[in-house]
Amino acid sequence: MRRATWAGVLFLTLVGSFVLSIWLGSVELSPSEVIAALSGRGDPTNRLIVVQIRAPRAVLAILVGGGLALAGAVFQALLRNPLAEPYILGISGGAATGAVLALALGLVASHSWALPAASFAGAILAVVLVLRVALAADDRVDVRVLLLAGVVVGAFFAACIAFILSISDARTVRSAVLWMMGSLAGADWATVATVALYTIPAAVLLTGLARPLNLMAIGEDTAGYLGANVESVKRTAYVVASLLTAAGVAATGVIGFVGLIVPHGVRLVVGSDYRSLLPLSFLAGAVFLTLADVVARTVLSPTEIPIGVITAFVGVPLFLVLLRRSMGGRQR
Repeated sequence: MRRATWAGVLFLTLVGSFVLSIWLGSVELSPSEVIAALSGRGDPTNRLIVVQIRAPRAVLAILVGGGLALAGAVFQALLRNPLAEPYILGISGGAATGAVLALALGLVASHSWALPAASFAGAILAVVLVLRVALAADDRVDVRVLLLAGVVVGAFFAACIAFILSISDARTVRSAVLWMMGSLAGADWATVATVALYTIPAAVLLTGLARPLNLMAIGEDTAGYLGANVESVKRTAYVVASLLTAAGVAATGVIGFVGLIVPHGVRLVVGSDYRSLLPLSFLAGAVFLTLADVVARTVLSPTEIPIGVITAFVGVPLFLVLLRRSMGGRQR
């Protein structure tokens, strides 16, 4: 199947996923009631549910899912490892530490913006620490040192989280655990606008790096000979993809597997040409997280399952299938 065809299929699937997301939920609405609410007519309660609750949640799922998948594809290119993911570089650990600290200090009760702000600040701190460690020995970014630095920084933040939770009350521990499972429940148009402010420019910039990333896949020395500024590309790709991940984590909490299985699956379908892989990963990630959110809201309605649980339940077996298919292809 041609890549343009895959793009069309994913886009239509995304439209269908969006429709399902604003239609299905704990409150049953008919298609006509949804259409009336979107057009500004019908019952005021229905308009509130559709326009102010479900629609921003669906748009946020598209932005965060697409951003995480795109960041995963970039990190896999940067680290030259198809099993890499955004959280392997300590970004989620830094974000979780900031969020847990804000909860422990009671800042969330008095300031609603404190939790996403603290988690974003923690993620940025993790990005800075990893980059400083990776550049400590040499001005060049060694991807092996970058990966090792991410693992070490992630372990440090995990210890920080354990320490904060060990001296916190039960309510703080419960809130922290739920946040780290991920959720789109608090979505509103202000959050969507903030995430879009980071996601859209970052997606455009990272997609523009497709050609040098293709060259770097051949080899850094060869890419340099062919005109690519390898060090600049590596630093830009790392920082922008990290900011993209940080924005998503700050808005929704830690949602795993999107940045791992989505680009890996897209690569098996369309190949490793990043001119196709990056935009298709964004579309596929948006579809995956939107559908996961629909399942999280409806499967045990009115109880909502944390979306990170759904992505893990789906992601683990799907990843094993993709891995087996990938290894089988190599053996042949």
